[in-house]
Amino acid sequence: MANVVVIGSQWGDEGKGKIVDWLSQRADVVVRFQGGHNAGHTLVIDGVTYKLSLLPAGVVRPGKLAVIGNGVVLDPWALLDEIDVLRSQGVEVSPANLRVAENVPLILPIHRNLDKARELALGNARIGTTGRGIGPAYEDKVARRAIRLGDLASADIVSAKIDALLLHHNALLRGLGMSEVDAAPLFDALMAVAPRVLPFSDIVWKTLDGVRRAGKRILFEGAQGTMLDIDHGTYPYVTSSNTVAGAAAAGAGLGPGALGYVLGITKAYTTRVGSGPFPTELTDAAGRTLGERGKEFGTVTGRARRCGWFDAVLVRHAVRVNGITGLALTKLDVLDGFETLRVCVSYRLDGEEIDHLPASSLLQARLEPQYEVMAGWSESTRGARSWADLPATAVKYIRRIEELIGAPVHLLSTSPEREDTIMVRDPFVS
Repeated sequence: MANVVVIGSQWGDEGKGKIVDWLSQRADVVVRFQGGHNAGHTLVIDGVTYKLSLLPAGVVRPGKLAVIGNGVVLDPWALLDEIDVLRSQGVEVSPANLRVAENVPLILPIHRNLDKARELALGNARIGTTGRGIGPAYEDKVARRAIRLGDLASADIVSAKIDALLLHHNALLRGLGMSEVDAAPLFDALMAVAPRVLPFSDIVWKTLDGVRRAGKRILFEGAQGTMLDIDHGTYPYVTSSNTVAGAAAAGAGLGPGALGYVLGITKAYTTRVGSGPFPTELTDAAGRTLGERGKEFGTVTGRARRCGWFDAVLVRHAVRVNGITGLALTKLDVLDGFETLRVCVSYRLDGEEIDHLPASSLLQARLEPQYEVMAGWSESTRGARSWADLPATAVKYIRRIEELIGAPVHLLSTSPEREDTIMVRDPFVS
């Protein structure tokens, strides 16, 4: 039996929510270990759509423990709003099935305001953040001035930390020509929200250690994708956390030995949201078709996603830096009806062929994708639940992807519905 880490192998939006929900029926605990409410997971269960940002996907399943780890940055007001929405849909959320790390840093209104002000100031050079304060909150965490969930139990600690925080933030706001923040309203807001969020506070590392020692199964749920990792992604057009599998240990409070199987969620084509390089991006009819069929709009922002052909170079990169054991290939059905398909097998940079993504954003912008052309299929793959239901050319497409990226497809998703999933290997069985 192995614990499972689920990560995105592209730029996020690979369909992790459905896969995590599908896997959670085999898990006892589901853990979010990084990111914030800039993440967006959409689950479709028995025709009902659930949209999650902060809460682990396992929270919609009765009898499962959902955990938000210390590697996350938490907006307490967004958390409570999300809980209220789920409750209105008949999902029970309480401290009995949701625990939040006491040492998780909080996202405050000043973080959201600063995030938006910076993006506005950057103009055409903006990163494309969601404006939800994720980056500034991580900055305060690293700079050792964050207010953490457990701090809310003491008014004196909160007051002292606000003073230290505003010493820095008000200087930034003055530099941006914005009004300074008064400590009193922020203090009052935190004291008002404290009684509602503190019941969820927990010594998460200790709880998870007990779960592991009891032999229960843990599912680690990543947000965003490998190419948005602060170190390994298309920097600076990335998120502010480590999105790779190794972050699951630090972001949950467990040693790396607790991690087992790494499942890379991989879309059968490629998308990204926001600014930054995208070698296989399509701006023609094929790209529009992928976006329309795949309903490629952000769960959190509603922004249209940029679409392109499958990039085997990027996914091969993700396989290596994450130590991916196997892939969950999603949205294969979106490719139904294409007469031909293209797969990027290498890049050409200034006349030279290369087999990796360079770290420099200047070099990334000059990459020319080198394609292999494959036959498409006219039959529908939507809802297929066995390999025998797939057209031969679709199977050939999948096998070629496996060869190019150096990892096998262990799960195949053929629609947003939970049960439309083909399993080759159960990730929880080591």
